[in-house]
Amino acid sequence: MKTDLTYLKNMSAGNKDLVLEMIGIFKKQVIEFASDMDRFYEKQEFENLGRLAHKAKSSISIMGLDGLAKDLKQFENIAKAGTDVEKYPNFIEKFKTETNEAINELDEVANNLDIYL
Repeated sequence: MKTDLTYLKNMSAGNKDLVLEMIGIFKKQVIEFASDMDRFYEKQEFENLGRLAHKAKSSISIMGLDGLAKDLKQFENIAKAGTDVEKYPNFIEKFKTETNEAINELDEVANNLDIYL
């Protein structure tokens, strides 16, 4: 699995409603983050792009996407500095791909909570 729900399980103390709520919030947020990343990139608002990468790291970390969280930290730093602009599309695309995969996994988790909790 791409996601690691250890933190979510511990934080929720096995509360299924809370887990479902957190999954729902995550799904909504990452869709918005992806759209905002595209918009900020197109407008060359790199400082805002860096701030958004920082904000997205929290949601990503809760779902145990540690590799993506590290990438977002790197993206945050270069975007805030306005450097390595040619790398931004790759970071954005990776974010979209990995969060889409995570959403698919989390849908499976939500449908089978008894197995995962």
